[in-house]
Amino acid sequence: MKVRLEVAKCEGYGTCNVHLPEVFKLDEWGYAFLEGDGTVPDGKEDLARRAVIDCPVHAIHVAEE
Repeated sequence: MKVRLEVAKCEGYGTCNVHLPEVFKLDEWGYAFLEGDGTVPDGKEDLARRAVIDCPVHAIHVAEE
C-alpha cells in the first residue's frame, strides 16, 4: 500500500504523523511530508487509512492497495 500527500493542501494539523510517524514526517513549521515514496510498512495499513480519514483538509489519499 502507498499513500499520496498533497503538500499544498496541508495545513499542519499533524494528525497523520500521530497515526503513522514512519511515513508522515513534519517539517520545522509542522507541515507534513512523506518519508520515502509513501510506502506503508506491512501491518500498518489500518493506521494509514485512519490518517486518510482523520486529515481535516483531505490532503492524504491511498495511491495503491
